[in-house]
Amino acid sequence: MEVSSLKSKVREMIPDALHELRARLESTSIGKRLLHGAFWSTMGTVGARALALVAAVLAARILGKTHYGELGIIQSTVGMFGTLAGFGMGTTTAKFVAELREKDPAKAGRVIALSSLVSWAASSGLAIVLIFAASWLCKNTLAAPHLTSELQYSALLLLLSGVNGAQIGVLFGFEAFKAVARVNFLAGILNFPLTVGGALLFGLPGIIVGMILAQGAGCVLNRFALVREAKLHNIPISYSSCLAELPVVWKFSVPAVLAHLVISSVNWAAASMLVRQPNGYSEMGAYNAANQWFNALMWLPYMFSTAVLPIFAERLGAGDRPGSVRLLRMSVKVNTLAAFPFVILGCLLSPYIMMCYGPGFRSAWPTLVVVLIAAGLLSLDIPAGELITASGRMWAGFCANVAWAVLYLGVTALLLKWGSMGLASARMVAYFAHVIWSFSYSYLVVLKMKGDGTTPSGDAGALGAYVSPEADFNA
Repeated sequence: MEVSSLKSKVREMIPDALHELRARLESTSIGKRLLHGAFWSTMGTVGARALALVAAVLAARILGKTHYGELGIIQSTVGMFGTLAGFGMGTTTAKFVAELREKDPAKAGRVIALSSLVSWAASSGLAIVLIFAASWLCKNTLAAPHLTSELQYSALLLLLSGVNGAQIGVLFGFEAFKAVARVNFLAGILNFPLTVGGALLFGLPGIIVGMILAQGAGCVLNRFALVREAKLHNIPISYSSCLAELPVVWKFSVPAVLAHLVISSVNWAAASMLVRQPNGYSEMGAYNAANQWFNALMWLPYMFSTAVLPIFAERLGAGDRPGSVRLLRMSVKVNTLAAFPFVILGCLLSPYIMMCYGPGFRSAWPTLVVVLIAAGLLSLDIPAGELITASGRMWAGFCANVAWAVLYLGVTALLLKWGSMGLASARMVAYFAHVIWSFSYSYLVVLKMKGDGTTPSGDAGALGAYVSPEADFNA
């Protein structure tokens, strides 16, 4: 099917209430870029995420509630280590490639090369650490010594995820959303039989091996796409001189990594608190099932945000205050319209959704309701977070994430007696507080902009900033 025909079909499916917003977006150059990126991000995501969600439901039915909880804690542990493995290269390359691909191609090429070296080195190192630390973690922290082998297998998933994250960041910086969509779709198709087949044949270890194979395929495909885009933009990827860009890592990647580390560590710590309670892994299974819908619902706003970040970076760099404000408003409206109808529908159908995972999951439907509300709050938070990230103020965002983490863990300790419901409620409260901060701070960022893209104190190059608490996206 031709692209124009595909777009026409998609437009026919859009409710009448959204056509006015689409027309307004298409009336501006920024809006057109936003729609283009959102269209391809969505096309590559919907099918893949739908298949992933069905695979998750089938895996839960095959494994049962307790073993599905074990899968959830393994994913959370890998996610915590994965924060350091990627070393913030995805966010870093998306920002700097978007800024530099036209005005300084040589520097953009060095940033791409450096991101590759850093992601491989950091991911390999953390994978080795996880292999040796798995036994201690499972015995002393997760109260599950029998999961040691499975956690060690997951080290390879950690390695591939870190490298792949850096590559996807480069593609987003090129605004190569069509290429990312194609890879996402192919990897999603491959993931389904590998995950379900692995569960049927080998149980929990089979699922982990299936995830590794699917991630590896995506990593290879994204590498080919990255090289192709660099050639199209006449950007030389130079490894010999890439170390000259190390200040970029220090000024931008380090605070980005710390911000992500706070998020993933707190999610892992909260999950660890839950599994150590009586019947903890059963409650973790319920939470993991509900969180699959969090991931599914958030993926559209998240993928839409990948189209927003490079445009924010380009507009802020040009000192375009009105364009930045318009883009923020457009993003919030689109995310609201994309997420909230599904939040409402999911809440209404929550008992039936949880029942699909098996008889033992149905009673956890209130957990799903709270998880979906939290997803709705995060969908509002993401656009403001992308604006703050594009402005380079990473350290302010890091401090905000620390506050988010303290609130999350504090409320978790108070509500943990409610099991999965208590953990979901604690996260919802933390997101609500973070949304308030994000919009307040993003308003100050835009308000302080001058015509040259700096603030009155000249800190546009100080690369401070922000990472939204969205590191819940387990595979």
